[in-house]
Amino acid sequence: MTSDPLAPLDLAFWNMESARHPMHLGALGVFATQSPTAGAHAADLLASRAAAVPGLRMRIRDVWRPLAFGGATREPVPDFDPLDHVRLHAPTDDFHGMAGRLMQRPLRRGRPPWEAHVLPGADGVSFAVLFKFHHALADGLRALKLAASLLDPVDLPDRAPRPAEPRPGLLSEVRALPGRVPDLVKGAVSDLGRALDIGAALAHSTLGMRPAPALTSAPSGTRRTAGAVLDIDDVHRVRKSAGGTVNDVLIAVVAGALRRWLDERGDGTDGVAPRALIPVSRRRPRTAQPQGNRLSGYLMRLPVADPDPLARLETVRAAMVRNKDAGADRGAGAVALLADHVPALGHRLGGPLVGQAARLWFDILVTSVPLPGIGLKLGGHELAEVFPLAPLAPGQSLAVAISTYRGRVHYGLVADARAVPDLEVLARALTAEMETLLTACEV
Repeated sequence: MTSDPLAPLDLAFWNMESARHPMHLGALGVFATQSPTAGAHAADLLASRAAAVPGLRMRIRDVWRPLAFGGATREPVPDFDPLDHVRLHAPTDDFHGMAGRLMQRPLRRGRPPWEAHVLPGADGVSFAVLFKFHHALADGLRALKLAASLLDPVDLPDRAPRPAEPRPGLLSEVRALPGRVPDLVKGAVSDLGRALDIGAALAHSTLGMRPAPALTSAPSGTRRTAGAVLDIDDVHRVRKSAGGTVNDVLIAVVAGALRRWLDERGDGTDGVAPRALIPVSRRRPRTAQPQGNRLSGYLMRLPVADPDPLARLETVRAAMVRNKDAGADRGAGAVALLADHVPALGHRLGGPLVGQAARLWFDILVTSVPLPGIGLKLGGHELAEVFPLAPLAPGQSLAVAISTYRGRVHYGLVADARAVPDLEVLARALTAEMETLLTACEV
């Protein structure tokens, strides 16, 4: 397996990381079992299978050669040891509590940036696995693929991969440069126009802004996680009655839950309209794509101040329609696209500043992570629940990730533990908001 240069957005994630803001994705899977030794067996399986997955052998190494100065590559580790990445912990009766403490620990650099933590349940009838993948190693889709490669094999139709196109050598790139100048100039002008458009949209998004103080606070470096599970049939009932898409309903549930949570904290919601970043994948299905992150995003204000649940849903629906009509390549949510036009050294030097600027861009992340519809197992034990976990940007206290698995919607919440010590209250508010929408729709 050869080395692979990091895409610009991967390089940005790699360089904006700090000890208090690790840039790894996570997923907490809960498995049902009747064996108290199932957790230990699962750890053995994960370690033995990891040795055979090429993508898990890749570390990230800085590059200082000409034309790539300040960049980085993924490259295989010759002495890869899966036991450095798979951990079996003592039994616990609080999977989310343990996951929060593990999520706050940055992945070690210099070795493949991923980990799998096996958490046996104190009840003896369940165990959990927390997967952590650095955002520079894998985006959500690739992290899912890497994690699935460690679970029990499933029968899926094979797709013949498209052969990778050979990369031109350095000399041929230099020789071809004069002929590419007109296209480069044209592209630069187009990129400048897009950058100005994104910058103007970003500036406009801050006008009249009143984010909830609980969502933007000084970072403590601590983490807490929680989860909520909804029935997808209930989501479809609301969608059919009130309109919009499934995603619109799920975002509206977040807005309503934030309102409940803030009211219970006594923070008040008058005028509160936090800006939510909704990531959008730019990968094309069934086509050859680089391994790196291919992301843009939509930016919208969550209607937290509106007391009417159906009005909140309509506001979300209208905002998503406007975002889709405008496209994912423009607007304040498309800032990530500008990473493609920053030289490697710029990412190296400016990474920390970019991370700190995230608080000026959005207040809360609300992202969807696709999961296969088939049932997954580990060591023959059914995956019962799976909670996706997103990283926290500097200056932000809460991130929400959503996945649908086998007829149920799983919300995974990650928060700064000091700023949001009552994250479980927000998790319960998600369930209560779904019930309120069902009642409002009279379904």
